[in-house]
Amino acid sequence: MSKQMLTVLEPEVCCAPLASAAVPAEAAADLAASFKALGDPVRLQLMSMIASADGGEACVCDLTPAFDLTGPTISHHLKVLREAGLVESDRRGTWVWYRANRTRLAALSALLAIGAPTA
Repeated sequence: MSKQMLTVLEPEVCCAPLASAAVPAEAAADLAASFKALGDPVRLQLMSMIASADGGEACVCDLTPAFDLTGPTISHHLKVLREAGLVESDRRGTWVWYRANRTRLAALSALLAIGAPTA
């Protein structure tokens, strides 16, 4: 993933579900960065842990022990999620707390929404 900051599109600005209309090029590039970030198993697990955390946020101190990876590696993965607009963070003392960007997740979900198959 490049080091440039991504422009995060709001779901109402974005696009219709894949099955109903073509995705505009700008929206596709923007959303692809988030899907790419989620394409790594560690980042997908981190995202799941953060999104499902009690109180809606998780401390990095609680995330790191769940993996057999170093702290800097976990920090890198969290940075990728943050740059993709999937999580937001706050530093509180020595720890960083992460929460899911539910607006961004809703945009990804809306893009993948597919109605029931017709008979």
